[in-house]
Amino acid sequence: MIPRTGVTVDICPRDLPLALIGTAGGALALWADAPVAIAVPVALLIVLDIRVRRWRRRT
Repeated sequence: MIPRTGVTVDICPRDLPLALIGTAGGALALWADAPVAIAVPVALLIVLDIRVRRWRRRT
């Protein structure tokens, strides 16, 4: 049998102070006329804790 590999993506909000900093940074970038395609993903990366895990299931 061949082992199967999988990927798990966990997305959860960070603690409140860091989430407020990310939200404020995104709002400031939009207020300063930064492109939305750049400001919003960067703010989301600051606000959210994203973990990508590879795992192998043994059969």
